[in-house]
Amino acid sequence: MHAFDVLGDPVRRRILELLAEGEQTSGAITDVVRAEFSLSQPAVSQHLRVLRENGFASVRAEGARRFYAIDPKPLGEVDLWLNRFRGFWEQRLDALGTELARGRRTPGSLTDRQTGPASAPGRPSDERNTA
Repeated sequence: MHAFDVLGDPVRRRILELLAEGEQTSGAITDVVRAEFSLSQPAVSQHLRVLRENGFASVRAEGARRFYAIDPKPLGEVDLWLNRFRGFWEQRLDALGTELARGRRTPGSLTDRQTGPASAPGRPSDERNTA
C-alpha cells in the first residue's frame, strides 16, 4: 500500500496523531478512536494493523498489553516527496509576511492609528471633540 493510501484515511491519521504524543497502548488508542469515530474494537485493530504492516507504527508486547509507537521512516519518505511542492506555499507565505510587515510600516495603517499621535495621552482622538 502506498504511503498516501495509508494516510488518506482519517482514522489512521488520528491514530498517528495519538502516537506522535508518545507510545500508547492499543486499549488507549481504541478508546479514543471508538469515541471519536464510533468504530468497533475490531475495526480499530484493523487500522492499527495497516499502520504496522506499512511501517508507520511498531508494536511491542508487555504481558497482555500491546504498546504502539510511531515509526518516522515512512513519514520521512512522505516529507521528501512533499519537498518538491514546498516552494509553492512557502513563496506565498513569504509574500504574505512581506505584505504584513509592509502594512505595519505604512503611515496611516491601523497600527499607526492605534499608537500614533492622535492616541497619545492628553490629545483628542476624535476631531469632533476638538472644538
